[in-house]
Amino acid sequence: MTEMMRRVGKHAGVGNVVLEHVPIPAVGPGQVLTRTHVSLISRGSELWRRYELAEAVPPSMMGYSTTGIVERVGAGVTGIAPGDRVVASAPHAEYSLVDNVQPLEARLSFEAGTFHPLSTSSAGWTRAAGITAADRVVVLGQGIVGNLVMQFARRYRPAQLIAVDALDLRCRLAAEVGAPAVVHAGEQDPVAAVRRLTGGEGATIVIDCVGGRAGVQSFAQAQDMLAPDGLLQLIGAYHGKPLPLDASKIMGKRLRGGYPPDRDRAAMGRAAMLALAAGEARVQPLITHRFDGQEAKQAFDFLYEHPEQALGVLFRWA
Repeated sequence: MTEMMRRVGKHAGVGNVVLEHVPIPAVGPGQVLTRTHVSLISRGSELWRRYELAEAVPPSMMGYSTTGIVERVGAGVTGIAPGDRVVASAPHAEYSLVDNVQPLEARLSFEAGTFHPLSTSSAGWTRAAGITAADRVVVLGQGIVGNLVMQFARRYRPAQLIAVDALDLRCRLAAEVGAPAVVHAGEQDPVAAVRRLTGGEGATIVIDCVGGRAGVQSFAQAQDMLAPDGLLQLIGAYHGKPLPLDASKIMGKRLRGGYPPDRDRAAMGRAAMLALAAGEARVQPLITHRFDGQEAKQAFDFLYEHPEQALGVLFRWA
């Protein structure tokens, strides 16, 4: 009898998230089958690049931050055995077939481990920014990505570190996990606030993590916050329209998208795992909601409709 599993799918139609029942995949050479315990929804890419699309999305694109237990390994796999706790970049499903997994640090829970893929990227983004002790750093957007970028930027001990968001929940959580200064863009002009906090100098580095439709405005504000010879690093995506790059404001300043593709992601992954395990990056406070995998549609709808209430939304599979 064929063994079956549940997985999250996105069929044709905006927001048409479904739960599919499909066979558990067979393990081939060099592959690892994991039984998922927890998976994390990444709001930016999964809502703006999956949920909002009118067309169907391949199941392999539905999620990429999971933790679980190795179930089986294929021929040629070394260093990993059935029963090992692991992190995998895999979709929301009870089981995942992957080519690569990373051992989950013993000090980390399955829930906390789901933040590892985004923490790895955050480690790379902040490293690429070249933050020094003399820098005045502003992180725009305090969703999961922005919050993690802020926390990894703090490890470089810049002269100033300012988190900016327009939602009460995200401002509160940014402060809770250690943002030295928080600007509530829903209550005050963020450009004026940053100028005031930096003594009129502006930020030497602005990392824009907003993305989506709101990211169009944040990109314009980032240019106004930036000091001469400063760096604007764009992380947010899926804006839906061209970004307003003002030539008169970017003159004498630098613009970078993400980080160079030749970065050693394996090294960044190891650094991120150690930072999470040591508590240098705190993720447990970012978890606001937990759903059973059976409730995939409800979870995605809730995250989409209530950004003021939801941040870290998890699926429990085991």
